[in-house]
Amino acid sequence: MTDEPPLRRRAAESRPEDAPHHPPSGQPEPTDAGDEPAVGGPVLLTAPREGTPQPVATPEALAEVVARFAAGSGPVALDAERASGYRYSQRAYLVQLRREGAGTVLIDPLPLPDLTALDEVIGEAEWVLHAASQDLPCLAELGLRPRRLFDTELAARLAGFERVGLAALTEQLLGYALEKHHSAADWSSRPLPESWLTYAALDVELLVDLRDALDEELTRQGKSPWAAEEFAALVRTGARPPRVRAEPWRRTSGIHRVRGARAQARVRSMWYARDQIAARRDAAPGRVLPDSAIIAAAELDPKDEKTLLTLPGFGGRSVRRLARTWLAALDDARQLPEDALPVAPVVEGPPPPHRWAERDPVAAARLARCREVVLRISGEHRLPAENLIAPDSVRRLAWVPPEEVTEETVAETLRGFGAREWQIALLTKELTPALTDPESPSPTQSR
Repeated sequence: MTDEPPLRRRAAESRPEDAPHHPPSGQPEPTDAGDEPAVGGPVLLTAPREGTPQPVATPEALAEVVARFAAGSGPVALDAERASGYRYSQRAYLVQLRREGAGTVLIDPLPLPDLTALDEVIGEAEWVLHAASQDLPCLAELGLRPRRLFDTELAARLAGFERVGLAALTEQLLGYALEKHHSAADWSSRPLPESWLTYAALDVELLVDLRDALDEELTRQGKSPWAAEEFAALVRTGARPPRVRAEPWRRTSGIHRVRGARAQARVRSMWYARDQIAARRDAAPGRVLPDSAIIAAAELDPKDEKTLLTLPGFGGRSVRRLARTWLAALDDARQLPEDALPVAPVVEGPPPPHRWAERDPVAAARLARCREVVLRISGEHRLPAENLIAPDSVRRLAWVPPEEVTEETVAETLRGFGAREWQIALLTKELTPALTDPESPSPTQSR
């Protein structure tokens, strides 16, 4: 372990003004690390080194890609573009890959929803992704599941970088600036504009170079074994779809303003009415009806279309066309018997931390001591506290400690919460005394 700060920048090579803005075959030569930008600033990357490829959309073209990637070597850089904010599903609408000897490929998964043939030839290679947990579920839907991976965002967090976005890291470590104008685009639209395809291709252009720079930094800091455990955990669990909440309507923005079980029933009824329409249209729920409109209708409980359409959020043409649907949902809630109204959910696990002091002052003190340990150790090793240990694990441990508090029982409890071995090794020794009430007699004193 070293106390030196993490590597901050790899300056771009100087180049004539009329030189093309694409990287050489390897990453730029490193210069002295420092906090000041290189003279002239980073080089704006405007085009992939082999040009912008057109999306692969036929079985014949896919077979050619499979052959190219089978003949390639080294890690495979991957990314996927979804249409969050536009579509109901979280499926991939474009898949980008790059490998040494194969170049960059863009695949349109709409006509090619089964990529298992590609998975068979790259499955044993290391996959390099940025923020892998976001893309692994939609890649798995296409038959792409890594056996080994390197997550550049997670690696940067472990290495102590403050800015861990792809563009920030590429600029800081490689000296190239990436434009991020299309990150929130509707990737389900067709045809995809050339500028979008260039943006998508550039997302994998330097991923392997970035992986190498971060791997070097993790090795220098002695954190490579930590990263290996984290990446292995992502391989095991990253492709799982998000857990379905028991009552998802309770996450409607602004629901804290809605008072009373009957009004909450109106939120619930409208939320499910909207969800059915959104699923049928494959449209993001907020584009069908904004949360603010649901809350406004739940608070006022309009009985007729004229009143409903005066509320905020109900002015759009498509929303007005569904006025009878919204009124029917409100009427359904109005007709519910008392025993069918929403009740306060049973909270599994510890209560919110702000209520600990009134519920259990001793547990609140335990939590404060445990948090202090986590913050101190995360600071010593220059990584975010939430990457040292999941905050929920700390709360559960402090709320109900092991019956007998020892380093062994604390380690086993953390392991049961999903903590990795490197986390357990760093935390157990100091969390164990933090779980013991300092005013209580020790086992030796009690005897």
